[in-house]
Amino acid sequence: MKLILANKAYSSWSMRPWILLRHFEIPFEDVVIPLDRPETRDAILKYAPSGKCPSLQDGSVSVWESLAIIEHVAEAYPEKPIWPAAKDARGLARSLSAEMHAGFQALRTQCPMNLRRQPKAIPLSAETLADVARIEAAWGDARQRFGGKKSFLFGEFGAADAMFAPVVNRFHVYDIKVAPTTRAYMDAIMDLPAWKAWEKDAFAEPWRIEKYESV
Repeated sequence: MKLILANKAYSSWSMRPWILLRHFEIPFEDVVIPLDRPETRDAILKYAPSGKCPSLQDGSVSVWESLAIIEHVAEAYPEKPIWPAAKDARGLARSLSAEMHAGFQALRTQCPMNLRRQPKAIPLSAETLADVARIEAAWGDARQRFGGKKSFLFGEFGAADAMFAPVVNRFHVYDIKVAPTTRAYMDAIMDLPAWKAWEKDAFAEPWRIEKYESV
């Protein structure tokens, strides 16, 4: 498998499938293509005919969009507990992942992902605060119903956690006030070896994009 990514410092979409593949020790190669450069479009098209990033190349199969990539990986490696085994937990995990994929536009817009940002609060709009409240409620509900005494949404780390990993970064670097249980979940995500490996790569990148650095 070859995973085509945008900047690890900024690309929330790229982070999701990467951290999942790395956590489950699934062999893959990654190719990072920096955004907002004259050659970006051509570089992506060299690997991904869709022109979309992230994009996964698996032999003759090309899959793009974070959630579609995660579903493809789950099919390719059914022995890995990427989705919860129980039907009710799996239904909720898929619903939350789809909600993350399609929603929370206010949070995305006001708090763009930047792994390298020093934690500092900014004034948040009512719409962004509503997104934060919904995410905290969703995380709390999943952990209460299916997390047991373990650290992640459905007990062990899985697809839904990967989909929300960039939100963990946003809550952290924008110093958003959250409940202690939310902070504990964030700390568990940020303590994963896969997270630390992504973070190390992000800090090592030489590229800077001002619109993400100035927020």
